[in-house]
Order: sequence, then structure tokens, then C-alpha cells
Amino acid sequence: MDVLEFIATNLFNEVSILIGAITAIGLLLQRKPVEDVVGGAIRATIGIIILFIGVDVFVAGLASFQAIVASAVGLDPPSSSNTLDEFLGTHGSDVALVITLGFVLHLVLVRVLRTRYVYLTGHLLFWMAVVITASLVQVFGELDRWQLVLVGSAVAGCYWTVQPLFIAPMMRRVISSDDWGYGHTSSSVAWLSGRLAPLVGDPEKHDVEQVRLPRRLSFFKDVTVSTAVVIGLIMLVGLAFADGGVVDEQAAAYDPEINPWVWGVIAALRFAAGIAILLYGVRMFLAEIVPAFTGISEKAIPGSRPALDAPTIFPVAPSAVMLGFVSTTATFLVLMGVFAAAGWFVLVPPMIMLFFVGAGAAVFGNAFGGWRGATLAGVVTGVSLAFGQWLGWNLLSDTAPELATLADPDWYLIILLLLGLGELFSGFGDNAVLLVGLVVVVVFGVWTWFLKRLQRRDDETLAESEPEPDEQSEAEASRER
Repeated sequence: MDVLEFIATNLFNEVSILIGAITAIGLLLQRKPVEDVVGGAIRATIGIIILFIGVDVFVAGLASFQAIVASAVGLDPPSSSNTLDEFLGTHGSDVALVITLGFVLHLVLVRVLRTRYVYLTGHLLFWMAVVITASLVQVFGELDRWQLVLVGSAVAGCYWTVQPLFIAPMMRRVISSDDWGYGHTSSSVAWLSGRLAPLVGDPEKHDVEQVRLPRRLSFFKDVTVSTAVVIGLIMLVGLAFADGGVVDEQAAAYDPEINPWVWGVIAALRFAAGIAILLYGVRMFLAEIVPAFTGISEKAIPGSRPALDAPTIFPVAPSAVMLGFVSTTATFLVLMGVFAAAGWFVLVPPMIMLFFVGAGAAVFGNAFGGWRGATLAGVVTGVSLAFGQWLGWNLLSDTAPELATLADPDWYLIILLLLGLGELFSGFGDNAVLLVGLVVVVVFGVWTWFLKRLQRRDDETLAESEPEPDEQSEAEASRER
């Protein structure tokens, strides 16, 4: 147990160490010289650290933004008798086992079934294991450890295997290659946004990166500048309506002597700076992990690719990132008012999720529907996060309801799936949880078979559309003439 907990805490939950280790293994398998192995592993690790420095900078801004918005709308967050800390205090070791054994199962499934994508988004390995464990305890109560870990590991391993696979065709369209997959628990809204986007826009005609702006507004084409301006305006409006005590407290945390209005401007600038740092870190570690993974793809898990975090697609369409965040936040704030007026639930603005999930979905939306698709993706994300938070808080009321305010859309789907199956098999006594695991494995097998069949058909279509070698040579010669 101590060994497994050490691995879960110090490897899977430390993304920089995980990526550095994977990079080193990939380079060693390619028989690269020691200087290349050491240099590549360290650069990949530092790239991740730079990424998270950027995240820390703008997450601090998001926390202040969330406090100001909550005060401006005059709503208090919901309370609960159970906490996430208490749940992890009693089930933390179970979560560690689910992460470790589930990831081993995931690697086996990728290797045996040749599903291609190895899930390397370390912090989401942890959170998905927490969500699965909490859901099983919620519906079945205190289970025998072997049952909880066995079923939890099976569900987690199946999810990490199928998630990058089902969204892979869209991901290849987004990044114009198959260098890496999309390993993030926002895949459901990203997929839905890609499906709906063509209904509202054309990816070439309405590409957000190609939108022409009046000369006086051309600075909005720089994502760093546009982020600072948009967030600055939102902050200043929030400051005008927020409680003075809350504003003073947030400003004093930065500098006790600073004027709150000046602090609002600085907070927006720091937010934009955080995003710029994040994007630099993404480019740095992608430059190392993608070619290094070739060794794993050729030697250990043939044909495999890394499935990576949402920020890896942000450089593809940085303007869509900002548009998605704004659209998602606006939708969520509107629904906050609707929920409050209807007396349903007091929503908490999950600013980190509004940014990352909304931005990722918007990049997919832009790839299939231009800026209109990116805007629609924000609306889809805002709706899913609002209604998901409402449902998730109630569904996990006896374990860790705060997970609902930290959740990505895929979390809500997993919670609904496990609790629904648990209720369905509740009459089978002690074996009910095993039946839930069996159903998940069967569904995973059928879904994987279907996805792989579609993949083979697409590969065959692509191969047929490519010119024969002689025809290709003749075409190239013609172009040269």
C-alpha cells in the first residue's frame, strides 16, 4: 500500500515528473545518446513546470474574479455536511489503488487492443479516480476494499482508454495531424461542440483567427492584449457592484496599500500574462514529448500516441480560447440568475473549469464552425457546467458534494452512469457492484470495437484517395515543369 500510494502521489499526481519520465523512456527506447536523453527529459519537465507557473498566475486571478462575481450577484455558495477532505481522509488509499491499478489496466488495454492513445494528463488521472470512488461509495455504501478497487480500476482503465479514442477523428481535424490525442475530461462537450458547430458556421469562412477587424480594433488579434482588455472590463464592472469589504480583502491580498481599482487592472494584466506563460510552456514540452514518444510507439506500445491536456490545443486557435472563455462565463452567469430566481440551486462560478473546458471546446467549435462554432461551444459548456453542478451536488450529497463545483462535464456523465447502474442493480445484494463493473467493461468492449471499425474504414478511405506512386511522381513532375 505504501508503495502504491507513493507512486500515485509522486508520479501520477505530479505531471512534470510523469512527462519527464515518459520523455526519458521514449528517448532511451530510441537509443539516443545520454546527452539527448537528459536534455530532452529536463526540457520536457521544465516545459510542464512553466505551464503550471502560468496556470498558478492566472488561477490566482480567476479566484479573485470568482470572489468579485459572487459578491456582485449577491449569492452565497451552497453548504454540505460532508466534505471532500473528509472523504479523502477515509478513502485516500482506495483512490491511490484505483489510480495505480487502473493505469496499469489502461496500458494493457492500449497494448492489446491497439487503441493507440496513452492517457498522460496526470492530475486528471487522480480526479477521475476520486470521482469514480466517490460515486461507488455513494450508491453502495462502505464496500469491501477488493470490490471497490477492482470495479473502480476497471471503470477508470476503460475511461482512460476510450476517451481519447472516440474524439480522435475530431482531434486530428483540430491539430491537422495525429501527433497526440486529446486527454481531458471535457471531451463530451468538445465532441458535442464539434458536431453542432457546422450548423451555425463554416470553418473556413468564419475562422476566428482570420476574422477581419477595423484597424482601430486590430489589437484584439493579439490574444494576450485581448485577454487583458476583456478580463479588465469584466473585473471593473464586477468591482462596481461587489461588496466593498470583499473588494478590499482581495486587493489587500496583493498589496495592502493599493487602490482597489488599480488592483482590478493589474489582476487582468496578470491573468493575460499567465496565459502567455502557459502557452510558452505548452510549446516547449510538446517539442520534446511528441518526438520522444516515438520510442514508446515503436518499441513498447506499437503505434501509440500520447493523449495530453487541453492546453496543448490552445496555440492552434488562441483567439478561440478567449472567445470560448467569455461565451462560457456569460452563459453560466445568466444561468446563475435563472437558478436563483427559480429557487433551484445556488451555483458557484467554477472559473477554472469555465476557462479550460470552455476554451478547449471553443477550439473544437472553431475547427468545425469558425467563430460561430466557438461561441456556440461556450454556450454548450456553460449549460453543461451549470446543470451538472446542480445535479452533481445532490447526487454526491453523502460523500463529496464539493466535487460538483470542481467538475468537468465528463465527471458528471461518470457520476450519472455509476449511480444509475447502481440503482438498477440494487436488488442483487453484495454482487451489485460487480455487475456494475461488468456492464461498464462490456459497454467499453462494444464501443471500442465500433470505434476501431470506423477508424479502419476512415484509414481505408484515406488510402484510396491518395494517388498511386507513379501518379504522384507524374503530378510532382508536372508541377515542377
